[in-house]
Amino acid sequence: MIQPKREILWRVYIVYAVCLIAGIVILARIIQLQTKYRDELLEMAKKQEVRVFDIPAMRGNIYSADGSMLATTVPIFEVRMDVASELIDDVTFNTKVDSLAEGLSRILGTKGKREFLQDLRRERMEGNRYWLIKNQATYAEVKALKQLPIFNRGKYKGGLILNPGSKREKPFKDLANRTIGYENSRENLFVGIEGAYHDILKGTNGRQVKRRINHGDWVPLYDENDVEPVNGYDIVSTIDVNIQDVAQNALRKNLIENEAEQGCAILMEVATGQIVAISNLSLDKKTKTYNETYNYSIAESVEPGSTFKLASMLVLLNDNKVRPRDSMNIGNGQMNYYSRTMKDVHPIRNGRITVREAFEKSSNVAISKLVWNAYKDQPSKYVDALYRMGLNQPLGLDIPGERKPNIKHPSNKQTWSGVTLPWMSIGYEITITPLQMLTLYNAVANGGKMVKPQFIKEIRNGNIVIRRFEPIVINEAIASGPAIDSARKLLEGVVERGTAKALSNSPFKIAGKTGTAQIASGKSGYNKQNYTASFAGYFPAGNPKYSCIVMVSNPSAGKIYGGAVAAPVFKEIADKVYATRPGIHDGFEKTRHDSLTVPAIPGKCFAADAYQLYDFLGVSSNPNMKNNAWVETQAQKYSMLFKPAEVRQGTIPDMKGMNARDAVYLLENMGYKAMISGKGRVAAQSVEPGTYGFQGQTVELTLMM
Repeated sequence: MIQPKREILWRVYIVYAVCLIAGIVILARIIQLQTKYRDELLEMAKKQEVRVFDIPAMRGNIYSADGSMLATTVPIFEVRMDVASELIDDVTFNTKVDSLAEGLSRILGTKGKREFLQDLRRERMEGNRYWLIKNQATYAEVKALKQLPIFNRGKYKGGLILNPGSKREKPFKDLANRTIGYENSRENLFVGIEGAYHDILKGTNGRQVKRRINHGDWVPLYDENDVEPVNGYDIVSTIDVNIQDVAQNALRKNLIENEAEQGCAILMEVATGQIVAISNLSLDKKTKTYNETYNYSIAESVEPGSTFKLASMLVLLNDNKVRPRDSMNIGNGQMNYYSRTMKDVHPIRNGRITVREAFEKSSNVAISKLVWNAYKDQPSKYVDALYRMGLNQPLGLDIPGERKPNIKHPSNKQTWSGVTLPWMSIGYEITITPLQMLTLYNAVANGGKMVKPQFIKEIRNGNIVIRRFEPIVINEAIASGPAIDSARKLLEGVVERGTAKALSNSPFKIAGKTGTAQIASGKSGYNKQNYTASFAGYFPAGNPKYSCIVMVSNPSAGKIYGGAVAAPVFKEIADKVYATRPGIHDGFEKTRHDSLTVPAIPGKCFAADAYQLYDFLGVSSNPNMKNNAWVETQAQKYSMLFKPAEVRQGTIPDMKGMNARDAVYLLENMGYKAMISGKGRVAAQSVEPGTYGFQGQTVELTLMM
């Protein structure tokens, strides 16, 4: 019996010893933690309860030149629900879930009431504590959601979970979409103004120390190390929303009408280079709609065709190789250069034409022949002149994506051939972007001074201007003064007598050049099916304020020429500018040199209307006729002469030449009745002028255009 007791005691002693050793080890560990690792552990505990959070800075806004909002940051919320929350008892849920479902359907509109009701009950049964209701809810939607049954019980009792965020919003949607652009740092995409001025717009995030409390919420501690966020600066762009809207709609309408593949339109202020409007539209073949998905104006380099003839003429004029009045013979409009034949679309008279006519009628043979004869032995002299203008270099735009021009040089034997010079002279075997081409025309309008296109007017911090963007001169003089003057007259002649004559009836003078370029189809070369139609120019020609280029690719509805396809868009944009910016009218006065070019009004006219019209046009007239109801006008050398119109009561007046409105008004005011047929102005009347009439007598008026 003694032996077993001793064995039991030994076992007890061993257990006590193990416990004692374990206790000593634990005590030693505690002492070690309290001494050696004390600070480290305290810091770890602090990090679990206290954390530094970033406070996002508010991204700056982008405005149009007239102050309209083009891009801004708006708050959005990820809306979720703790459907299985213990704080929402079954009675509350079952009695109010129907109203909640109805409210979700009404406010969000993503599902019907029945679907929301089914989802809510299913998620409740499955115990979902984080059910997604909507991904990008607006502030207004969230505000309305908080008033719904269950949700109105508060943050925890109602189960509503809101994860705040923000997104960039464009109030005018796709208006100048690619130029306003976007910035996506995750994909390293930087587009338009948003991308170019990201560092200015983004601001600087702040920091705030917060402590975790019950329910896992974090509350500010207002630590001395807190840093307030610095919001981003605002950008004021050069874009005019009203003109931009006209340009985009005119371009879209034109693309639809001509069944084109894509197109662009750019309006630039001559003196400053500020881009007033820029539109880029391409056909989405799936939806059959035109959208702005790519900035062709600055990123697509194409063969410009005949609009490049301006550059060729500038080189010839600057080197005194030709004069506009010089005559030349182009025969039947066909010329061979080595193995290739160049042809004009239509022969011009008997082939004997002037240089002016060659440019106005856009003769490929004539322009190429002029350049060939002048530079065939020294082609580098021609190309170097283009380089001196700056046409071989990008413009250095502030927004990313500009394509570099490609203008070949004779020193590169791999790309230069015997036919390069004549084809280059008419806008082939080179590539250039629409904006780069417009910059050349703008320089001619600007007296030879080439300015850099700009998209930004100011950087602002609230109402304080941080930086104002002044005009940047790229080239003080792309050609001599006489060469520029001659080029401007040539461009005016294109509209007055040449390929853009359809624009000659404008109330203000336009100068420009049409272009119709065949599009190369890879290795298969050019075909007669794919074209780019363009028109580049400026207005008013006498005192240029704005330059504009329109390019339309692959029109397939029958019309292909720049004068028929692109020029109408130019005119619609120019008309809008002319109608909304009174300062531009000064150009009209400067086009009148030694005589008055404004026509007189045919027939009798209402005096008040006539005075208002000629005052608007800036034409002086004799003021002593203002008391007369009806007048006749007669153009003098420098002014308009108003004479009293003969209107005798009791006799039928002479109404020939009058417009329908005035003629009817005059007859009815004298007690007669008018019957009208046709359109236009009065060409004939049923009762001879001067005949005695009677009250209520009917006079038939025949109108003709």
